[in-house]
Amino acid sequence: MNSLKETHFDDLQLFSKGKVRDIYLVRDALLFIATDRLSAFDCVMNEPIPYKGIVLNMLSLFWFHLVKDIIPNHVVASEVKDYPKELQKYSDTISRRSVLVKRMSMIPFEFVVRGYLYGSAWKDYQENGSVCGIPFPPDLKFAQKLNEPIFTPATKADTGHDINVSEQYLADKIGSELAKRLKELSFAIFEKASNYGNEVGVLIADTKFEFGLDGDQIYLCDELLTPDSSRFWLKEKYAEGIIQDSLDKQVVRDYLNTTGWDKNPPPPPLPPEIVQETSQRYLQIYRIITGKDL
Repeated sequence: MNSLKETHFDDLQLFSKGKVRDIYLVRDALLFIATDRLSAFDCVMNEPIPYKGIVLNMLSLFWFHLVKDIIPNHVVASEVKDYPKELQKYSDTISRRSVLVKRMSMIPFEFVVRGYLYGSAWKDYQENGSVCGIPFPPDLKFAQKLNEPIFTPATKADTGHDINVSEQYLADKIGSELAKRLKELSFAIFEKASNYGNEVGVLIADTKFEFGLDGDQIYLCDELLTPDSSRFWLKEKYAEGIIQDSLDKQVVRDYLNTTGWDKNPPPPPLPPEIVQETSQRYLQIYRIITGKDL
């Protein structure tokens, strides 16, 4: 399969280009296209990952449907046949990797929920005995499940590094009532997704959500519980104290950590075997969670 690294639709108005998504303005909506670009340590790799964009898009749609009783989402249409006619000619390119979404005011933070002590949370804990300012006992183990999930919001950056912020900072910026409600929604989504994951043999170690507003109505936006925004572990292989076998982009992070790269652009090249392994992991987690093959 040919990968899609970027799009060039000259007759459409490019609204923005993120780390992974190309977004076009289409009438009064936005066309989100999930490319096969991969971002690690907030830097876009040079090599696209086959099938990645399709997995991100289709898996997000699965989760949006699962949690629709908790919160509405921004999707207007997800099949090209239902898009405006000017998009039909791009069907071969955007089918299964795009959604037409409602325009709204995005809340400029990422709403992170962590259920396990791993990744940057483990590093923070080792250095400070806390995670994003939340104190923990001194005897916790690497990859240990937390007694209760924790909420660690962060700034959202299209380029550069996201920065963890306190709940008070979040409340000061968007208002205490909205901050409280978004924390509640984040925990509710995480709980329902984690319960489902447990049923199919997948542990969700951590994930991040994005929200938008249309008037006073809160919508779940962007992507949801994908291998880009989450850490997925196989339940049967989980054990405390060891590096987990993640069905997400952790294989890329782990490889990059062996290269001596300073985490600033440009990134080192990814070997073909890392690209292929990452693609297979994305396809595998999609198959496990949805019960379907792409």
